[in-house]
Amino acid sequence: IEIEGVVKEVFPGGHFLVTTEAGTKVQAHLAGKLRRYRIRVVLGDRVTVAVSPYDLSKGRIVFRHR
Repeated sequence: IEIEGVVKEVFPGGHFLVTTEAGTKVQAHLAGKLRRYRIRVVLGDRVTVAVSPYDLSKGRIVFRHR
């Protein structure tokens, strides 16, 4: 499941707190492609988060919107 949201908090080690459009908070880490191509994700960025249907509170940032 992919959800759009905004980065609200940045933690060390490539972890982020993303608030979705529905108002839920998701703990997310960077996907491998974003790390590989050194795409920077900073506070306030709009991102797409892929979450598991089993645990909607954790996910992976797969896309950074311009």
